[in-house]
Amino acid sequence: MKEPIRVLHVLGGLSLGGAESRIMDLYRCMDREKVQFDFLVHQKAAGERIPEFYDEEVEELGGKIYFLPKFKGYNYFSYRKAVREFFAQHHNFRLVQGHMTSTATIYLPEAGKAGIPIKAAHARSAGVDKGMKGIVTRLLRIPLLGMADYCFACSREAGKSVFGNKWENSPKALVLPNAIDAQRFIYKQEVRDRIRKKTGIEDCFVLGHVGRFHYAKNHEFLLEIFAAVRNGLKEKGKKAALMLLGEGPGMDTAKKKAALLGIEEDVFFMGNRKEVWDYYQAMDYFVFPSRFEGLPGTVVEAQAAGLKCIISDKITPEVGFTELVAYKDIALPAEDWAKQIMNDCLYERKNMCQAVESAGFDVREQARRMESFYLSGKIG
Repeated sequence: MKEPIRVLHVLGGLSLGGAESRIMDLYRCMDREKVQFDFLVHQKAAGERIPEFYDEEVEELGGKIYFLPKFKGYNYFSYRKAVREFFAQHHNFRLVQGHMTSTATIYLPEAGKAGIPIKAAHARSAGVDKGMKGIVTRLLRIPLLGMADYCFACSREAGKSVFGNKWENSPKALVLPNAIDAQRFIYKQEVRDRIRKKTGIEDCFVLGHVGRFHYAKNHEFLLEIFAAVRNGLKEKGKKAALMLLGEGPGMDTAKKKAALLGIEEDVFFMGNRKEVWDYYQAMDYFVFPSRFEGLPGTVVEAQAAGLKCIISDKITPEVGFTELVAYKDIALPAEDWAKQIMNDCLYERKNMCQAVESAGFDVREQARRMESFYLSGKIG
């Protein structure tokens, strides 16, 4: 039997993040007798990496995991050397797809020098971190449009943010929406009842959020919104709860904020959950006040679960493809967000799979498209 071609995905890690989840959705649907995925991820130092959420599944699917030191700016030359040494030893890939665009101008040229025929950069965010880190990221990305053979983006805004305004008219440009397996998110009352009972929120109005605890996600404002909803419902003799799925460096700060607001008993930090689709069933309203995004797959998932969503006006319009989504200015007070949620909380959950798939967010269709690209090296 002919060996499958191998595609190397370059990422920060294999935790339960947005980019990682979308790549894994794609990987599961790929014909792995034809196309196999491998992963090059970053760790703090040799021997310090703790196994991450998707490690075991990657290996079960036939993928390999390789490691690079974490890029910190001051280690530019040692990082470049590590990249060069890696590709000198591992150059049997048909394509390198870089989702970590901050350092793609370092590792993609080295992949090319090693003889790897196709180099693609994939923009998954329409913003950068605050401060010096964000400035450095923008500077490192400047040559990327010229260096990569293909420049993918999850949305038009993400593409322009990462590759510059010339990207839209470039023959290298392609928008690849963050596709999901919508069938998994179909609303099921029995699943809702089970999760709510297990969590102890059976009689609560439940706000929900799924995302990494990171500056971009704006958890502190999310907690203020929940506090306002909680207070408003309390006046009516009703209970509220906030279900937060995800992990990340900002989790401790969020917990302190919840305590400061006096709402910690009603905020449920659920961590990472493999069957995340079950937890959408338990929610009543999805709240997503991000400072910036590429195209948030979690908002697509929430719609697939039939959830009403209130999301930041900083988020790309492509994600609001059903009437379930309302955009809101994040400059407005938390009380304004809370008022809109409470005025719009009575609705019937419906099967939204067809709407998700019709809008171009079907992972099976995207897998067919990407499989053809990986095998041919050409955008169809």
